[in-house]
Amino acid sequence: MQHTTQAASAQATSVQSAQPHGKPKKVSQFSKRKVDKAYYWMTVPAALLVVAFLYWPFIQGAAYSFTNSQGYGEYKWIGFKNYGAMFSDSRVINAYLFTIVVAILITVGTNLLALLLSVLLNGKIAFKNGFRAIFFIPFTLAMLVIGYVFKYLFMVPIPTLGQALHISWLSTSMLTNPQLAWFPIVFLSIWQGVAYTTLIYLAGLQTIDAELYEAASIDGVNTWQRFWKITFPLIGPFVTINMVLSLKNSLGIFDQIVALTGGGPDSKTESVSYLIFTNGLGNGEYSYQMANAVIFFIVLAVLAFVQLHFFGSKEKV
Repeated sequence: MQHTTQAASAQATSVQSAQPHGKPKKVSQFSKRKVDKAYYWMTVPAALLVVAFLYWPFIQGAAYSFTNSQGYGEYKWIGFKNYGAMFSDSRVINAYLFTIVVAILITVGTNLLALLLSVLLNGKIAFKNGFRAIFFIPFTLAMLVIGYVFKYLFMVPIPTLGQALHISWLSTSMLTNPQLAWFPIVFLSIWQGVAYTTLIYLAGLQTIDAELYEAASIDGVNTWQRFWKITFPLIGPFVTINMVLSLKNSLGIFDQIVALTGGGPDSKTESVSYLIFTNGLGNGEYSYQMANAVIFFIVLAVLAFVQLHFFGSKEKV
């Protein structure tokens, strides 16, 4: 027994002597665990790039919003005058109202249609993978390209069809109608956005155990109850991310307006992003539209926080 103990002690001593006596790895000041330097080599350069190309330009733009700069030449500090002028500018107010209303319509329409398609494509149907590929094609196309295609459709074939059917409001192009010009924008946005949203919902449906549906069918649960009581609660996190992404993309709507209406007719379809771009870079309102951009950023941040809090509280998993 004594001989065994001495042998184990000698072996432990030899192992300790064989270990290098170098300096231990750097330990984070915020935790007791050891941190590999490779993590810093990967994260620090990425953080510097984000700061250089995202945060620093934003800070510069926010600073310009307190001046009368036109984007070139000399400028003066004018304080909050740009922000005060925004709240009495009917064009800016109309752009915000149009953007919010269109974003809500696109977000709701995209998610409802995508949820329906994902449930259908996840069922036992023939040519399932082929249908999934077909529905995903719109997302792979450039928005400006399909935008000009849809512009032709709404300018020529659809009015011709309306005239043949003797439908007055459809007999002329909706793109030139101040009351209906929003519809082609919403339609095009939903048509393209539903592809990616459907893909996320399909991924969520794949996480649901099929045994739950089998148990529900044994208990006599009908199709609607199975969706509302099982499927929808279990894909709650996927609903949250889709709603947030859809609203974010819809609030920043730009390409669709460029391709379809150019902000017309009579500035009725100007979104906030389109107004900031066109007037900020082309009409000498650089600092004024920088103030608009800062306000828009705050609005987006608040809406994202409220949306995440609301849908996050409704998740069951």
